[in-house]
Amino acid sequence: MSYSAVENRRSSHGVKVGNITVGGGAPIVVQSMTNTDTADATATAKQVAQLARAGSELVRITVDRKEAAAAVPAIREKLDAEGIDVPLVGDFHYIGHTLLRDYPECAQALAKYRINPGNVGFKAKQDRNYSMMIEKAIEYDKPIRIGVNWGSLDQSMIKRLMDENAQSNQPLDARLIMHEAMVQSGISSAERAMEIGLGKEKIIISAKVSEVQDLIACYRMLAERCDFALHLGLTEAGMGSKGIVASTAGLSVLLQEGIGDTIRISLTPKPGGDRSREVIVAQEILQTMGLRAFKPMVIACPGCGRTTSTVFQELGQDIEEFILERTPHWREKYDGFQNLQLAVMGCIVNGPGESKHADIGISLPGTGEVPAAPIFIDGKKVTTLRGKDISAQFKTIVEEYIVNRWG
Repeated sequence: MSYSAVENRRSSHGVKVGNITVGGGAPIVVQSMTNTDTADATATAKQVAQLARAGSELVRITVDRKEAAAAVPAIREKLDAEGIDVPLVGDFHYIGHTLLRDYPECAQALAKYRINPGNVGFKAKQDRNYSMMIEKAIEYDKPIRIGVNWGSLDQSMIKRLMDENAQSNQPLDARLIMHEAMVQSGISSAERAMEIGLGKEKIIISAKVSEVQDLIACYRMLAERCDFALHLGLTEAGMGSKGIVASTAGLSVLLQEGIGDTIRISLTPKPGGDRSREVIVAQEILQTMGLRAFKPMVIACPGCGRTTSTVFQELGQDIEEFILERTPHWREKYDGFQNLQLAVMGCIVNGPGESKHADIGISLPGTGEVPAAPIFIDGKKVTTLRGKDISAQFKTIVEEYIVNRWG
């Protein structure tokens, strides 16, 4: 399944980040970030591996002090030893210029540098520190992401724009001035990097805010005013359903307008929670929009008074868990399996019809219906399942279908 965006406004040139291309017609890239102490190379490598196995194509790690910078080469070595080649992105704030200068092995091991122009330094030091980071990117042939953030904008730029607005005959709302500051900061920083000598094909821009409408406004402005590759993400999206809904609402609008070359869903996990949840959400946004495919998708009815039994709910959950478990294996052996569509339906009203639309569908009996579950493959009824092991039988059918179709 594939749909074209309403308008393609994505970057016309690709940025190589290790073995991944961002922009230039490449598929939209999913990325994530660790929340371990980077100085703990073992814990960080373990979480990077977990994120990569979940499907994160880039993984960002914090490089905030000398101990973290010193650990980066060891993290890369541990990942290489496991056969995990996911590119590592270094997240630098405040002292990135000195860390890249003093730890050349770190600078080399990273595949990209994330630079926040709002906190590289102040006044005279700002351009010097920023230039040092760009020069290191040039020296080690690395791309950068200029990551402008709502919470750490260059205060001198904000003051200048606010003063100009106050003197205008038709002053704008202060929030619109903040949008302009975000966009100007990103574009001017990119242009400065190019003046120093970094190629346009080495630059990605992001404009991270925490409100959906601000996100949409800033990225529309960026897409209109530049052709740099764009990284999308709603920063501080929140926990649980709030973070998922907010991120989906903002990113879906932009993606449908053809804006964005790589995305991250910034979810706050529960204490000790699974960090890879944000990777799964990013994949599901892209897949449900028809922009990419990562794993078989299951449609399932919500249930009603005709489905008072929990059988179809249990089967739906069981199949979802089965797909998550088997996807890494299928990914290695069966190119195209990710386009598989499954239907797990609960009664005769829509069950057979929805099952016929899917590649494989099962229509379970509703309340008072005959205790049998017809199976549909490629639109045709092929068999009927009965008994207590329907789930196991259905899994076997799915596995055999994938082998026969994509083997």
